[in-house]
Amino acid sequence: MKAITVRDRDAGPAGLSLTDLPYPHAAENDVIVRVHAAGFTPGELDWPGTWTDRAGRDRTPSVPGHELSGVVVELGYGTTGLSLGQRVFGLTDWTRDGSLAEYTAVEARNLAPLPADIDHTTAAALPISGLTAWQGLFDHGRLATGQRVLVHGAAGSVGSIAVQLAREAGAQVTGTGRAADRERVLALGVDTFLDLETEKLEDAGEADVVLDVIGGDILDRSAALVRAGGTLVTIAMPPRVRPRDGRAVFFVVEPDRARLADLAARLRDGRLTPAVGAVRPLAEAPAAFGPGPRTPGKTIIRVTED
Repeated sequence: MKAITVRDRDAGPAGLSLTDLPYPHAAENDVIVRVHAAGFTPGELDWPGTWTDRAGRDRTPSVPGHELSGVVVELGYGTTGLSLGQRVFGLTDWTRDGSLAEYTAVEARNLAPLPADIDHTTAAALPISGLTAWQGLFDHGRLATGQRVLVHGAAGSVGSIAVQLAREAGAQVTGTGRAADRERVLALGVDTFLDLETEKLEDAGEADVVLDVIGGDILDRSAALVRAGGTLVTIAMPPRVRPRDGRAVFFVVEPDRARLADLAARLRDGRLTPAVGAVRPLAEAPAAFGPGPRTPGKTIIRVTED
């Protein structure tokens, strides 16, 4: 099968190449998915799981990408809950070969059924962004109706979904970004937009929940914006500055079949729209990892035509 692989940790995106790999093996409770569309995170080439397995052993050449949408073509021993020929979407394991391949082995519990009226390209943009936004706002941030939330990077793949979920939950939403993001973020329904390039972050005011995807100085300064009893939630890095009278949480998104199904239902009835950016073929995945101008939204790799 064709797959994108990486071997040299120091080479960065230049070390990615389109190669031939053996068809994957379905372990117990696995399924093999014929991948139609895949998502990736540019920074994952720096993640330890890209290079080593759970025991810390080198596993190169490894296949990056951790979001997928496709069709089940094989069931491993003991696998339940999914069937052959079923359309699915979800997350691959962090320490196993990922989704930038024609076929991949995935734990069945990490996948959810994909309704027939959702295309694979859109579905592949949902798992990490959707689950991260939900878990950040509600599982870790404990956001409730009537509270105020500050979403950094509100035009991005995680931030845009967080804005939509928070609005539906009845929260007051302030979104941050660059000047070019203003109209796109306002269209999502934020109450206020703050341009981080020209406006002071402190002008955003206090919030019950601050959801950060940026890190660095923005994360540090956001601690002072958390109301008493509130929560600073970040996926960028462990917080160096904590709220005076609140919590600070750094987390890594976790698979959740039931929540994926819920997100798909929201997508079907128009309550949720993932930010899909460029759509590129598998052979162009190495270039998509590299630096350069990016189309707003999440880049999706089309592996197999629908």
